Amino acid sequence: MLQADTVQLLCLTAASGVPLFSRGSSKQLPFSVIGSLNGVHMFGAGQGTVLSSCETERGSRVVWRVFQDSLMLIAVSGGGNKALSELHLRRLLENTWNCMVLVLGRDELANVRNVERLKRELRSCYRLIDRLLERGGEDQGFMGDLTHCADCLVPAQPGILQETLDSFTQAADSEFGCLLIRGRVAVATDKWLRLAPQEVILLSTLANSLSGVTSCDYPVFLPQGSPTVAHRLLCFQLLPSAVVCVLCGPSPSLHRVESELVGSFWSPLVETLRGCLEQAERSSLPPSVSLRWDIQALLVINRETRRSVVASSRASSQNPSEAPPLSSPARRWELLRHFYMFAVTRYFTSEEVTTSPTLPATPATPAAPATQASSTPATPHESLHEDFSKGFTHQPTQCYLVTDECKCYGLQTPQHQLYLLTDLSVPTFALRSVATLTLSAVTGATGF
Repeated sequence: MLQADTVQLLCLTAASGVPLFSRGSSKQLPFSVIGSLNGVHMFGAGQGTVLSSCETERGSRVVWRVFQDSLMLIAVSGGGNKALSELHLRRLLENTWNCMVLVLGRDELANVRNVERLKRELRSCYRLIDRLLERGGEDQGFMGDLTHCADCLVPAQPGILQETLDSFTQAADSEFGCLLIRGRVAVATDKWLRLAPQEVILLSTLANSLSGVTSCDYPVFLPQGSPTVAHRLLCFQLLPSAVVCVLCGPSPSLHRVESELVGSFWSPLVETLRGCLEQAERSSLPPSVSLRWDIQALLVINRETRRSVVASSRASSQNPSEAPPLSSPARRWELLRHFYMFAVTRYFTSEEVTTSPTLPATPATPAAPATQASSTPATPHESLHEDFSKGFTHQPTQCYLVTDECKCYGLQTPQHQLYLLTDLSVPTFALRSVATLTLSAVTGATGF
């Protein structure tokens, strides 16, 4: 259907099957194939069956999902050794829908009045959708599109950055502020972190997609918190790859914040920001965290705050010549993503419940009281776990996997999840001890 290691994303109207856009693979699927994919889904629906996914003999996968009974998204991946998992494709569909809601609002998508106009409006989503499609292939190790946890950086001096951000956000008449360093959340206000994890990820992705822009005022809808009323996302580039964001209502103006507040609050911290940028080139963890030399990569998830941090730096051993050569960063991140998908579809849980904070008031609506909200719920047929895991009488808390390239260990506690890749030289019986000590080292030194 598609070449190996490629993915194509299709968007159609649910009722009539009119194609709205296609993104991803450079080789587009023929219209007849697109029509067949839509037709088989509609046939199943007519028979009272929901077709959610299928796999071909050659390893290609197709995943369908209808949103708001209005639009259908279809993800098609090619076969091969690097074929995307069903979990990855499901996440892609959900992220794409949230991306369209973020830019256009839910009402515009749920009530399609003019198909041609909607096609034109959807073009404004292409840049963000393309970044989501490319996310897994980047060398920086972004995992939020898959884990639905905010990608974070733990700075060496978080106190002064947090204090400055809180004061700056308050001066901008908002309670929602965030500092991004090379695309990761370095510090954020409490209410920014209480947004739905998908919203934090998409807002970060949107801010980073505006490269080369020193400041911008972008209208956004929050897919969970405010899908029908737009808010303003103000972004200011403090240094290349250092961006501060504020989510606010109709005031203040972009010019006022840029001319009166940005310089006065952030100019004294230029050297601190440069230090964060230098740290981000090496690791998302501060120098105070010392990792074993035989750790290739790790992912730590805080299950309570839905934040995550990754690292692949290797500390120098006493005899570096004994250290086996590392695989490329891209390969390490790829292996880490595969192990995460392996663990959460078989053993671990992937809850995504969050509390939506009070949103900034707009002319159309007053600030709403805090409510209990969750991410777009998965229907019963979209359970993440494979069938055989349902036979367990307990909730697994640890798992491991040995491959030809590395050894993997997963550890789940009430507050954290750790996904660890180590060299093959680490004895299998020692993996639990290595993982436990690593998690303690990260959380103890950073409070993450």
